[in-house]
Amino acid sequence: MTPSYLLIILLLISTVAYYLGKKRAFAVVKHQGGPKVLHSRPGYYGMLTALWCGVPAVLIYSIWLVFEPTFISDMILSNLPADIKALPDDRLTLVMNDIKNLVNGNILSGEISPVIRSASEHYKHLQFISHACLTVIVLILSIAGLLVVWKIIKPELRARNHVEQLLKLVLIACSTIAIFTTIGIVMSVLYEAIRFFKVIPITEFLFGLEWSPQMAIRSDQVGSSGAFGAIPVFMGTMLISAIAMSVAVPVGLMSAIYLSEYANKKFRAVAKPLLEILAGIPTVVYGFFAALVVAPAIRNTGASFGLDVSSESALAAGLVMGVMIIPFVSSLSDDVINAVPQSLRDGAYGLGSTKSETIKQVIFPAALPGIVGGVLLAVSRAIGETMIVVMAAGLSANLTLNPLKTVTTVTVQIVTLLVGDQEFDSPKTLAAFALGLMLFVTTLILNIIALVVVRKYREQYE
Repeated sequence: MTPSYLLIILLLISTVAYYLGKKRAFAVVKHQGGPKVLHSRPGYYGMLTALWCGVPAVLIYSIWLVFEPTFISDMILSNLPADIKALPDDRLTLVMNDIKNLVNGNILSGEISPVIRSASEHYKHLQFISHACLTVIVLILSIAGLLVVWKIIKPELRARNHVEQLLKLVLIACSTIAIFTTIGIVMSVLYEAIRFFKVIPITEFLFGLEWSPQMAIRSDQVGSSGAFGAIPVFMGTMLISAIAMSVAVPVGLMSAIYLSEYANKKFRAVAKPLLEILAGIPTVVYGFFAALVVAPAIRNTGASFGLDVSSESALAAGLVMGVMIIPFVSSLSDDVINAVPQSLRDGAYGLGSTKSETIKQVIFPAALPGIVGGVLLAVSRAIGETMIVVMAAGLSANLTLNPLKTVTTVTVQIVTLLVGDQEFDSPKTLAAFALGLMLFVTTLILNIIALVVVRKYREQYE
């Protein structure tokens, strides 16, 4: 049985377990006064049965599928001929990839050797045995959990307490997974960045004024030695993000204030969904719009005033990106402003304040922590945008503050450096991880600043 079908069956068994547990709760008190003598509501007994039926089985299911490919690959490698096992690690990895591609039904280029075909058949056989064992173990564990809980259901069983404790453990596990995932991402990027800084000095990377990561691949090849000064890349990122935020923050914030404080319910019911549609448009569509409409319009307008405007400019990318992230500012700010207690408004009106004075001096300061959070989300979205910059701002890393010139951003350079088959040994490829690390540090600094602002104003209004 395939793992996907097994998971569906496991969910069905858990659903049946819920109804059996609930039915059992009613049955044990049928002659003792009815459900009122139960410690918990009948639904909790059903939930407890379903949890013990599903959670341990899902845990074993997940662990099994995580480690299954590694064990099967090791067994396949141990059975390969000695001449293949003697190959270098990179060649041996390619052999395993060919075996896995054949197992998955992918068409391999060239003629398939008998060794690869035999290994793929062995892989399928081991995979079949593994899935069969997984099916038996998971089903036995699931049914055993159902029967054990079904048997111990009694009126004095504290089912609600057990369910809440189990759910608490599940939430803790999910939080732990999220934390370790973040740590894993940071450590992997940091490891590769350290490898880069062993080749290129960190001072050159942080303070260099030229970015040209092209390098000669072989010692006998004529090519550039590469320049890895990241200042032009980060300057382009900040320039485009600043242009985008200069559009998104005023428009989004003013829209939120109008919709929450001035607009009537009918207008708000129509305007807010229309505004939020902007967040659902794919970024590639924005990129096409920036490249085909906004950039030519800016170039033609600049030419009419005698200005030299590049065909791809930071201004075009920033303006379109600002329009894209307006909903992030307006929607979150609107929700935060509406969450300000009405008593603050009534108190301000009672002291003789006008609506505009109430908004400026009472509502806006009280909602500032949430507004800062929305703006921070918009900034992170602007910094991480790639498609619009590729299509409207270009790939040239120019050190300039002129919004009419071509610039590039960190994310665009990361994508450019990692496109295609790359060897993770050259400074050109490793530079992408150094850029990612610096981008992470920049975002972390923005989060710290926002946290300071949020704490300062939250203390005043709580």
